Amino acid sequence: MIHVACKQHRELKVEMIKNGIVIDHIRPRRAIDVLRILGIDGSFGYALTIAMNVPSKHIGRKDILKVENRDIDTNEINKIAVIAPEATINIIKDHRVVKKEKVTLPETIVGIIQCPNPKCITNKEREPAESVFLVKQKEPLILRCKYCEREISSPIMLS
Repeated sequence: MIHVACKQHRELKVEMIKNGIVIDHIRPRRAIDVLRILGIDGSFGYALTIAMNVPSKHIGRKDILKVENRDIDTNEINKIAVIAPEATINIIKDHRVVKKEKVTLPETIVGIIQCPNPKCITNKEREPAESVFLVKQKEPLILRCKYCEREISSPIMLS
């Protein structure tokens, strides 16, 4: 529903969710990646609100996701931290924010990112090792593979 206060001012009203999560301060155009991390596609049966490229006082522009009747786990939060390090996770119960936390990028990222080096031990079919990346630099993000020492700035998430 759009509520028009006057000709120059429009306000978009989005219904509150009773229970679920709100992920705020996602980097612009990354909300779709966060949906992928959460495993949400078109078959999701609950209310889902996506706001993309909206103004933000903190980061200039941002995306926001509201997902009804959905929890979030630590592994999902760590994946979100890789692509949206400014994000905040709000847990909603009975229309109220019961927990709010800023995501934090762990110093070591295990089993989340695929090493782009085809010769890396993590990509070998025989005796594969779980990927381990060390955070070399947070802004802009630079990660280094623990095994082959390949540095990457645009991580490819494992499914």
